[in-house]
Amino acid sequence: MTNPAPLRAGRKEWTAFAVLLLPLLLVSMDVSVLYFAIPAITEELAPSATQQLWIFDIYAFALAGLLITMGSLGDRIGRRRLLLIGAAAFGVASASAAYAQSAEMLIAARALLGIGGATLMPSTMGLVRNMFRDAGQRGQAIGIWSGAMAGGVALGSVLSGVMLNHFWWGSIFLINVPAMLLLLVLVPLLVPEFKDPEPGRFDLLGVPLSMGSVLPIVYGLKEFAAEGFGTAVAISLPVGLVTGYVFVRRQRTRTDAMISRELFRGRGFGPGVALNTIAAFAMMGSAYFTTQYLQSVLGMGTLEAALWSLAPSLAIGVAAPAATVIAQRVERAYVVAAGFVIAAVGYALLSLSGTDSLWVLLGAASVIGCGIVTVMALVSDLAMAAAPAEKAGSAASVLETGQEFGGAMGMALLGTIGAAVYRQDIADAAPAGLPDAALESVRETLGGATVVAGQLPHRLGESVLEVAREAFVHGMQLAALGGAGLLLVAAVLAATLLRGKQGPREDSPEEGEPARVLVATG
Repeated sequence: MTNPAPLRAGRKEWTAFAVLLLPLLLVSMDVSVLYFAIPAITEELAPSATQQLWIFDIYAFALAGLLITMGSLGDRIGRRRLLLIGAAAFGVASASAAYAQSAEMLIAARALLGIGGATLMPSTMGLVRNMFRDAGQRGQAIGIWSGAMAGGVALGSVLSGVMLNHFWWGSIFLINVPAMLLLLVLVPLLVPEFKDPEPGRFDLLGVPLSMGSVLPIVYGLKEFAAEGFGTAVAISLPVGLVTGYVFVRRQRTRTDAMISRELFRGRGFGPGVALNTIAAFAMMGSAYFTTQYLQSVLGMGTLEAALWSLAPSLAIGVAAPAATVIAQRVERAYVVAAGFVIAAVGYALLSLSGTDSLWVLLGAASVIGCGIVTVMALVSDLAMAAAPAEKAGSAASVLETGQEFGGAMGMALLGTIGAAVYRQDIADAAPAGLPDAALESVRETLGGATVVAGQLPHRLGESVLEVAREAFVHGMQLAALGGAGLLLVAAVLAATLLRGKQGPREDSPEEGEPARVLVATG
């Protein structure tokens, strides 16, 4: 039975929305929750260097690779049902990770966490799109959603440090279990079911093709950011691009495509996804430098650095909801453009940082975060509003996959600029008397320079650290100027592409929702 819902969301919908923020926070926190736990995990499970990297990375790879698949699946079987399946998988994986007896078990559990996360992310945003049919309320909800996602990453590392001060390393995973149990109880009571009543057949071949498109590109970009151009990058990026071309061609010719052509018929969907990708580029590009600056330039411990990194979250948490209110009174194109300009100012401020500029760095991170979250909230709302309501899961998955690409590109490209400047400055100013092996380690990364400095005589070690820190900051300054320039270009694009694209004030019969979206309140 089809039940047209009232346009204005009431107390039940807002309560359900609060429940949906829970999986969003946990999924975003799990990106950073391992920062403090690796020493304890290494002591107990003794992973190899390669296994340690996979413990970190497999979660993000599984998440990114399956977003498109899970968004399409949710449209077919129901977004609430997929959310419940994902919550159960996330809870089981969390318990498995907490009690892992070997590195291989922990890697497998982290992979399952990523799969669970891939079901939760598009399901929550898709449900928000369906529950809030009034444009103003939907904008407010997506603004809060964007702020919560940004804050969750910062909160994850802090929560990890606090838990490890009192419990064993498995507690950072075990804390997810009661939250997932609560979700399994509350979601059926509060969240209605939404799905596409005419979804067509599920494109099974599209699953490996979408994964084969996303995973090699994300892996290649991450590898490029960490190690520079090498064999792995030279192989993975072309493989991903070729597979992506095959995947797109297949999607364009199928009536039951995983990424429906209907999504891009909405005037705001394509620009929204593109601008959101640029915003993610800027967010992760700045985080690449600020986290290293706090630890390796200022010499903070991991927990202290994580606590300081929370400071910008206070401003960021206010920015997204405020932006949605402003966008109801001022044309969205100009508010989004202003968000990019604000972020560019933050990058310019970052370029003024010295080797002892904590407050400048925190101010820059706050300004960047406020600008970027403003952009993300508004363009996410625009893209979701432009997509047909019955394709909300697929729309959310495309938007979030773009974020994964943008974040990986931000770290890769801005990181490359910083690394190139760092290496050149070290080559020009390295202290005399360094052994060749030590000099090579110093030239690679600031972290390597810190290790080498601790093995040298005091005065020489201090000299190496001073040169390395100045070189890192110089690289960060030039990368920040490049980021500022990109964001100013993005501001012009936003003002041009989004002009007149305010999105519908509410879902209307012409959108087809009452006729096509099944709403089951039971």
